[in-house]
Amino acid sequence: MKPILLLVACLAFTRGACGAAPVQPSPPASPYAKWEHGPSHDAGFFPIAVWLQDPRNAGQYRAAGFNTYVGLWKGPTESQLAALRASGMKLICDQNATVRSHLDDSTIIGWMHGDEPDNAQSLGDSKGYGPPIPAKTIVADYEKIRAADPSRPVMLNLGQGVAWDGWYGRGVRSNHPEDYPEYLPGCDIVSFDIYPVAHSNPQVVSNLWYVAHGVERLVKWAGGQKVVWNCIECTRIQSKSKAFPSQVRSEVWMSLIHGSMGIIYFVHEWQPKFDEAALLHDPEMLREVTVINRQITELAPVLNSPTVNDVVQVSSSNPQVPVAVMLKRGEGASYLFAVAMRDGDTTTTFTLKDLAGDKTVEVLGEDRKLAAHGGGFSDTFKSWAVHCYRIK
Repeated sequence: MKPILLLVACLAFTRGACGAAPVQPSPPASPYAKWEHGPSHDAGFFPIAVWLQDPRNAGQYRAAGFNTYVGLWKGPTESQLAALRASGMKLICDQNATVRSHLDDSTIIGWMHGDEPDNAQSLGDSKGYGPPIPAKTIVADYEKIRAADPSRPVMLNLGQGVAWDGWYGRGVRSNHPEDYPEYLPGCDIVSFDIYPVAHSNPQVVSNLWYVAHGVERLVKWAGGQKVVWNCIECTRIQSKSKAFPSQVRSEVWMSLIHGSMGIIYFVHEWQPKFDEAALLHDPEMLREVTVINRQITELAPVLNSPTVNDVVQVSSSNPQVPVAVMLKRGEGASYLFAVAMRDGDTTTTFTLKDLAGDKTVEVLGEDRKLAAHGGGFSDTFKSWAVHCYRIK
């Protein structure tokens, strides 16, 4: 299993020039502002969700930094809604008969289609699989959901074909990525899942960059008209292999840097035995996921702000390790996030056009500092390293 180097760099600095006071930007508009009963409009809210979990564990997930449940097994039911309401956990769920009598319940912040309609669909009773659900059917279902309640967004979770054209699970539509833009008119929030470490195909195994590739594609296909989320692995699922905590951190930050606006953790496990809430029973992974979630929450106003382009130059000492970057500005500062997209160690130099003079760079959470000269600074990164830099 080859490691993939991750660098996450957060760089903050005030922009006042010649003694002038820095301009304070306006708070970013929430991507959910158009839905009265949708996710929070607060700029400090960033969706951190868990997929298809029992509401009785909602308190433990909240303690780990989660704020949203996506999906409920054979639900929602009255008791499931009551448990989530009591815990303060928000919910995106199927619009079944039960919840249609709860349209005023603030626990519910969105609706969802059935999972992965882009994959080949079971014909039941060991009859094999038929074609995916047509995009036009998803669009028609979307209109029905909106007709019943237009005050909440509708989420569509797609399969790994978003990131990997060779995914044979699409049956007759394998190797047809052109299908995907046709699904997007059938949702407001679009997500997908691919789990490289737990994957069974050699083409995908340990190639964490497939996660970023899928996010990048969805962002492109959405054309700014849909909110993009994505799913992250953190258990063995049905494999003998499980992502290391550092790999989970890599996948999360690759997702955010490439444009994901919400993270959904898949926490089920079938090997060596079935465990619906396997994350909660893995102290090392739970500890790391909690740290990741808290960092995202702290940075939420920044992550929700517009991306600034054409300001950062990146130089990697290892040409086999390209580095992708994202620059944000908010809270009177600028933040630079960067991720190395292939395996191997590198020393990366960042040069920002509007960072002048000598600065002291604080490496957050690591009790060390770096020096920036002439608008740039460098650091050495080992496998799976995550760093946040701040310049006041």
